[in-house]
Amino acid sequence: MPILEVNHINKSFGSTKVLDDISFSLDRGKALAIIGSSGSGKTTLLRCLNFLETPNAGRIIVNGETLFDAADHTSKSDAEIRKLRLHFGMVFQSFNLFPQYTALENVMLASLLLARERPDYKQRKREIHEEIEHHAIELLSQMSLEGRMSHYPHQLSGGQQQRVAIARALALKPDILCFDEPTSALDPELTGEVLKVIRSLADQHTTMIIVTHEMAFARDVADHVLFMDGGVIVEQGTPTELFENTQNERTRAFLSRFSQNN
Repeated sequence: MPILEVNHINKSFGSTKVLDDISFSLDRGKALAIIGSSGSGKTTLLRCLNFLETPNAGRIIVNGETLFDAADHTSKSDAEIRKLRLHFGMVFQSFNLFPQYTALENVMLASLLLARERPDYKQRKREIHEEIEHHAIELLSQMSLEGRMSHYPHQLSGGQQQRVAIARALALKPDILCFDEPTSALDPELTGEVLKVIRSLADQHTTMIIVTHEMAFARDVADHVLFMDGGVIVEQGTPTELFENTQNERTRAFLSRFSQNN
């Protein structure tokens, strides 16, 4: 059974349809790359999965549980929406770290806030805090940031900040890790260090959705690729099917434009 099923998602802003009948599935431990021109609907799709936008139609199912069904008009509380978001870890293109907190505090923050809702929090406060700190240190070490844990965001390079953001997204142990153009705000020389981390996560069979304009990276790392254009999925398949054997004119035109620009 797929870990994620997206069925017939539609999203409009006013009279502009941004997503049109989007359907796909993702198996546990696999990496899905979403490619396409700016304005094709890629980021809106990720925002719908993370409950940052509400689709006008369709269903989102994780681990067999329906998290969203547009036909169900029951309104959800903020606490319920926060709980739904925990299924997805989000890494944004602009890092979105809290400037007043160190790298370690940024990674710990959400886990500490969640821990307060635990019934045993008051009795085990110190122990829980130590567990969260230990996990955050492990994650930052995994990102090769051992010597940067007490640094504030302004003391870190863009690549280091993005790696802190990845550690923060992993801290809540999401089912699916989502990346929205994770290298687009980085200088070219810093891009490689972030892609290396994502590649190692793929090697560890982390379930991921990666919106990217790094075509070579998508071809090498993804198990499955979606090509979006004008709010629809034009084509989906293995990297070989899309990058080497596509029969679709729109896919071919996009990829040839891309190879000319790079």
